Amino acid sequence: MTDTVLVACPQCHTLNRVPHARLVAGPVCGRCREALFTAHPVALSAANFDAHAVRSELPLLVDFWAAWCGPCRTMAPQFEAAAKSLEPQVRLAKVDSDAEPALSARYAIRSIPTLVLIRGGGEVARQSGVMSSADIVRWVQSHR
Repeated sequence: MTDTVLVACPQCHTLNRVPHARLVAGPVCGRCREALFTAHPVALSAANFDAHAVRSELPLLVDFWAAWCGPCRTMAPQFEAAAKSLEPQVRLAKVDSDAEPALSARYAIRSIPTLVLIRGGGEVARQSGVMSSADIVRWVQSHR
């Protein structure tokens, strides 16, 4: 195991090499100088998805959702709260399945909300339906 990890910036999506010991010390992006961890999910699109899912070395938890979906709106604050517990060990992201149909197709999303845990570009686990923040955290930790 190396003593550094590649982390995609949530703002400009540039990859940054960060020492493991510094992950909790508030690292900033070398390009845009914004915080690498904000304790909030990152909104991703097809244009920047792979920077976080494939090239970044952090596990990525993606919430596939839609604005019209009642259960998605119910789970949104729970997912937000889970980000506070899981970062900086896991990046949390949201993908609007209506705005990004190619990403939804790529991950064969059939119902929403659906959480997909990705590590090294590959799907590790999947869970559909509303979950509390504590359940999200437990579910992610059980698949790390």
